[in-house]
Amino acid sequence: MNKYDRTKIEHILAKLEELEYGSLTITVHDGKITQIDTTEKKRFPLQEKAIRK
Repeated sequence: MNKYDRTKIEHILAKLEELEYGSLTITVHDGKITQIDTTEKKRFPLQEKAIRK
């Protein structure tokens, strides 16, 4: 494994550690990682409507 491969793997691991909800997509061309995309989801709790009497 060369220096560039190690850098890409470290980047992938860092993104995984940051991600709470979402996805990480790794694009490979000719056996080499060419792109890394992350999609992060933020979840907010639903607010319940006040019950009117």
